[in-house]
Amino acid sequence: MTEELLSRRVYLGLGSNLGNRVARLVDALDALVAGGIQIDAVSALYETPPWGVTEQPSFLNAAASGETALPAAAILELAKHIEADAGRDFDAPRWTARPIDVDILLIEGETIATETLTVPHPLMHERGFVLIPLVDVAANVDHPGQRQTIGQLAGALPDSERTGVVEVEPAGWYPAAG
Repeated sequence: MTEELLSRRVYLGLGSNLGNRVARLVDALDALVAGGIQIDAVSALYETPPWGVTEQPSFLNAAASGETALPAAAILELAKHIEADAGRDFDAPRWTARPIDVDILLIEGETIATETLTVPHPLMHERGFVLIPLVDVAANVDHPGQRQTIGQLAGALPDSERTGVVEVEPAGWYPAAG
């Protein structure tokens, strides 16, 4: 007998730095909805400097939250499918340019540490390009393991992680949310 999962909230980070970045983000959000995640909140859109490998175009980043009954592995499979459909090269070096990146940041009530998935996302609490958009949709959500809310973690970011994270479109740029 399979156990049916109850709907719970999932928080996702999205980024793009190749092609029509806004269109890629919209397509990814639409695909998440079509795949079984009821997106009901999307952050403002932020232009952010590349992280890790800095000799590449700037990113557009956003965060989204929604309800789903999909198991974590299915959410990951959906994210990877969206990335592959957009042309992401999974053999490219880490932190290089990509048409779309969809990361599972948090899943309500779940902490996961497997070979293929870690939730909460392992370095999200240190990265401005993740936390600043995430505050827009999850400011009062607790980060399991850090014992602080997303808003508190973002407030504690060093200036080096805030520099260059610039809001370019207010919340509402993705009209299907809400």
